[in-house]
Amino acid sequence: MANDFRTFRLVCSEEEAPIVERLLKAQGFAFEPEPFYPLARRLTAEPFPLGESFAARFGRIYIQDRSSMLPPLMLAPPEGASVLDMCSAPGSKTSLLSRLVGPRGFVFASEPSADRLGTLRANLRRTGSVNTATAKAKAQDLPFPDCSWDYIQLDPPCSGWGTVDKNPKVMEVWSESKTGPLVALQRTLLEKAADMLAPEGVVLYSTCTTNVKENEEQVAWALEHLDLELEPLDEPEGFVFGEPLLSGMAGVLRVAEDSAGQGFFLARFRKKGAGCANPEKEVQERSLPGTPLNFSRMAGTEGCAVDRLPPGEVYEFGGKAFFLHEEALERVPAGLRWQGHNIGKISGRGKNAVFRPSSMARVLLNRKNQDVLDLEDLGPLEKLLSGQSLSFHPGKGSVGLFYEGLPLCWLSRKGRRLLMATK
Repeated sequence: MANDFRTFRLVCSEEEAPIVERLLKAQGFAFEPEPFYPLARRLTAEPFPLGESFAARFGRIYIQDRSSMLPPLMLAPPEGASVLDMCSAPGSKTSLLSRLVGPRGFVFASEPSADRLGTLRANLRRTGSVNTATAKAKAQDLPFPDCSWDYIQLDPPCSGWGTVDKNPKVMEVWSESKTGPLVALQRTLLEKAADMLAPEGVVLYSTCTTNVKENEEQVAWALEHLDLELEPLDEPEGFVFGEPLLSGMAGVLRVAEDSAGQGFFLARFRKKGAGCANPEKEVQERSLPGTPLNFSRMAGTEGCAVDRLPPGEVYEFGGKAFFLHEEALERVPAGLRWQGHNIGKISGRGKNAVFRPSSMARVLLNRKNQDVLDLEDLGPLEKLLSGQSLSFHPGKGSVGLFYEGLPLCWLSRKGRRLLMATK
């Protein structure tokens, strides 16, 4: 498999991309643009591990195989869309979906493993994916009403044969004789996705395996048993694709062995809409366990860009402040426990409550605030990330850290000193 280089994507707007690139180049990294996505890059020089770069540590890049970027790009939800991501951890595709749909869009992500859910949430915080919500749940048990989602991403557990270059033992762990349970689970998840799709809604099914039983045979099964039709995918530039291994599969994508990137399979289905005419939006009656906050008027938010938050509300849960997107409040059934995006902590009660932003709550960074440190060289960043402090004028509250105007994080202030926050 031709995958002798690393790829990553910039976690920023296209307008901010040159700043992130300068931050990388200042540390000696070199890279080239990828043709299939404006923010994807191919690494050409790595003086030290990319994951230890300033850009990575501040969540401004996400290291991701180029093939793994394709499912969200091929689902192609428009700005403002709501997307269900059924099998989400570690969050690479979820955070890309978050970027594609924009602040007014919404992504709900489910993951049954507690450990993997923790990784998912950490990656969503690091990438500033404030328009997401997450739940510890098996995707096949999600209690969403039928016909309630226009866009669904389904990247189910698979044998992973396409990752053999990085995981040489994967063919032993998931030999063909052991894939039966995976095939059954994939069909269960496809059936669940078809039920939850609205009329004319789309689901993007993908795997990182080359196994025909988990790919083309699953497509054939779905076309025969579910109210779905295959919607042909255009071939993104920069990949080599192989022919489908079954007939009647025009438009599915199979990343070939001689293509750069992991082996991947993608198929896009559209729901025909039988038995799903004019679905009614279910009104949710609920009482959330947390405490709603009058966030814009709280002490501690004076220097925060509260108006940059998407539509929604801020709640306190156990001393932590979570942003709850309005789509989550409207869509998530009352019986499903879920979590919004952690944006900080609350100390004190009632009128004495004070908000302190979490270090990675970039959405609240406001360059117009006088308590901002905007750097143009790397020396201060090196000091901060090594645990040293920087001198600053005294005052109250956290201080926003920027690099050439690019928001990086919030810093803690102790008297005349600034420090990296622990989280």
